[in-house]
Amino acid sequence: MGFPNIEAERGRLGFTKKEFAKQIGVSTKTYYNWIDGITPIPSDALMKLSSMCHVSVDYLLNCKHDTT
Repeated sequence: MGFPNIEAERGRLGFTKKEFAKQIGVSTKTYYNWIDGITPIPSDALMKLSSMCHVSVDYLLNCKHDTT
């Protein structure tokens, strides 16, 4: 699965995975589990990520909406 947009934003902001996890307030292992799709990302963490990166949650999760 994966979340390439979260990883792209992390890179754009210049954080290592460890630094990014610390900014979110979770362990590096938890961050890896989220990115690898092992555990779901809690909504409060998604909101924090969205705010930190100045992007929508939909973008972070790579959601595509059917507009038809």
